[in-house]
Amino acid sequence: MRAYKFRLYPSKAQEKTLNSHLWTAKELWNNLLGANKKRYGEEGTFISKLEMQRMVKNSGLHSQVAQTLSHRLHNALWRMVKLKKQGKSCGFPRFKSFDRMKSLLYPQSGFSLGKKLKVTTFGEIPIRKHREIKGKIKTLTLKRESSGKWFSIFCFQEEKGQPKQNSGEKVGIDLGLSNFAALSDGKIIGNPRHFRKHEKRLASSQRRLSRCENSSRNRKRAKLKVARVHERIANCRRDFLHKLSSELVNSYSFIALENLKSKEMAKRNFGKSIYDAGWSRFASMLAYKAEGAGCKIEFVNPENTTKECSSCGAVVEKELSERTHACPFCGLFLDRDINAARNILKRATAGTAGSNASGDETRVSSVKEEVARFIEW
Repeated sequence: MRAYKFRLYPSKAQEKTLNSHLWTAKELWNNLLGANKKRYGEEGTFISKLEMQRMVKNSGLHSQVAQTLSHRLHNALWRMVKLKKQGKSCGFPRFKSFDRMKSLLYPQSGFSLGKKLKVTTFGEIPIRKHREIKGKIKTLTLKRESSGKWFSIFCFQEEKGQPKQNSGEKVGIDLGLSNFAALSDGKIIGNPRHFRKHEKRLASSQRRLSRCENSSRNRKRAKLKVARVHERIANCRRDFLHKLSSELVNSYSFIALENLKSKEMAKRNFGKSIYDAGWSRFASMLAYKAEGAGCKIEFVNPENTTKECSSCGAVVEKELSERTHACPFCGLFLDRDINAARNILKRATAGTAGSNASGDETRVSSVKEEVARFIEW
């Protein structure tokens, strides 16, 4: 399954109709949610999926769009119940404002794609089809971004071809903040810091927004400018990650990465910088692009990858400010991130994600004894 996203250029009349359908979808969601809350308060259960489908008939939306909306709400309600039973924190589905209702999903029919995108009710919409879709289209999503731009997202099934042969080398990658990534072969990829580059412009736009009166035309214009700055940052980050991930999977036959829990790390420290770097998205891009490029991706345990010496396996304590690895036992001296990248590759190629990088327990135990003797001395 693949998904392609194309820019749409609806006319003013078409855009007005699209927005009216989003408004109808928002009202339908809120009415269904209100009915479910009322039913639960009276009977202790939610409305069934079949009954909700009957409730959305003749709503003014395309029949399948309305049914999909009811299915989304039904799934959200029961997912919340399931997570609560598992003891996990989960919020109740919320009533939506117009700004929070952003898409219309056509799961099977109601559209056709040629030189233009023909959609029931909206007619033919000009589309910038920058690549050909090679496969059977399954679903269409019409999405309005916060900047006011419209996009079409096609999910399609692509025929699986012969796996590509990749004769590249193996590499370990250590993701960081001072540099975006360090490779085990010694390459360093700088961190572009997209958010930091646009931070002043964003702050200026948000100050103008905060000074505007609620529900005024000026506030709507200021809100749109803030959304466009955010969109610019997101586009720059996505472009960088796509280009880098494509280059890596085509250059190497095996890529080893740390299995980082970036969300938990961001809550502890350096949250803005971690989210700006986009580690999780980068790992996802590598994972889904690897199969088509004939590359294999392996994730390893990140514990002590920075502290361990990639040459002798000794654990060398370091402060965060120390940017070099200097081993007192074997004399290895190099950048700490490259040392970590080499440890990551060792763990992946040894077939284990533990702290034993080489898999040789005898050598590791002898190193520990040597460390103990050094401390005693």
